[in-house]
Amino acid sequence: MVSVVQSSSRFDLKGRVALVTGASRGIGSDDEAARINTRFPEQAVGIAAHAGRPEDLQRLVEEVMNRFSRIDILVNNAATNPYFGPVLGAELAAWDKTFEVNLRGIFILTKLVYEASMEQHGGAIVNVASVGGLRPGLGLGVYNVTKAGVIMLTRQLARELGGKVRVNAVAPGLVKTRFAEALWGNEALLDRVVSSNPMGRIGVPDEIAGAVVFLVSDAASYVNGEVLVIDGGGGEP
Repeated sequence: MVSVVQSSSRFDLKGRVALVTGASRGIGSDDEAARINTRFPEQAVGIAAHAGRPEDLQRLVEEVMNRFSRIDILVNNAATNPYFGPVLGAELAAWDKTFEVNLRGIFILTKLVYEASMEQHGGAIVNVASVGGLRPGLGLGVYNVTKAGVIMLTRQLARELGGKVRVNAVAPGLVKTRFAEALWGNEALLDRVVSSNPMGRIGVPDEIAGAVVFLVSDAASYVNGEVLVIDGGGGEP
């Protein structure tokens, strides 16, 4: 999804062009892209693309540049998790698929956006990682390894691009999204997470979105290379 956002104050993103991956269900289906165009005709454009395919990402950036002439904000949000279980139990195809979307795709798209716009005009990048990239957990090992890679990529790019492009990450805990439904939909697991969380609940998407808005805004103009954990204080499986 590409969005020209309107707001005010130090959080004002008015007139800035934001490219957000993973803004629809699945991997950028044409139906969902059309729905975004219909729902937000003045503010957003839905573009179908596979977050792991270089040719799709190249086309995505070219289309955004053709429409808007710049990209001020990049939010690398798309992710996949085709395997649940011990790391060494994963088939190579599942390992490769997870890395293709969760880490390799972020590298490719960030490079394309930087070369197309941010290298000249600057900008802000937020990568969506996970608390699983900071500490191990059961069942999501392969996914967590990719998110650890996202965190290191964030810090490395912040070091290399800081001053021109700020690069930060958010690391959510368990959030009530369709992507994580296999976790929060498990009553026993959900009870365990909630009982050990100081806030007594799991997160909702708007709580992650608010943190992203902060990090890409001028309110965070001196924030670079940070990983903002959003998990209510703990309570992960």
